Amino acid sequence: MKIGFNVAGKVQAKQRPRFNGKFAYTPKETIAYENWVRTCFLNKYRGMQPLEKPLKVKIIAYYEIPKSASKKKRQQMLNMEIFPTVKPDTDNIAKGILDSLNKIAYLDDKQVVKLEVEKYYSTTACVAVMIEEVEAD
Repeated sequence: MKIGFNVAGKVQAKQRPRFNGKFAYTPKETIAYENWVRTCFLNKYRGMQPLEKPLKVKIIAYYEIPKSASKKKRQQMLNMEIFPTVKPDTDNIAKGILDSLNKIAYLDDKQVVKLEVEKYYSTTACVAVMIEEVEAD
């Protein structure tokens, strides 16, 4: 089975837990983004049973082209000649997306046995997520 969906808006990384001296808590921005990822998934796949097999996940983060980019650079960015080497890091993008989908797209993100994360420039910021069950040979 293959599924895919888009998360509209600027990509956000999973932030580290914060400590207030007595206990740890998750930053509000992280909670809000994880809820947005869940909402985007559920808008397309509401009622779907979580996947149980090993999974291959591909995450493509599209960054908006900076307004300061020249026409030449803008075209190079759209032609994938220049890549976004900006934060957030690919591992933090993956962590935020994968944790968001626990118990709704799949039982647990430990099922992910293959992971690809890519970053590109685009006219619109968003994240594309594709999940595919891995079949045994």
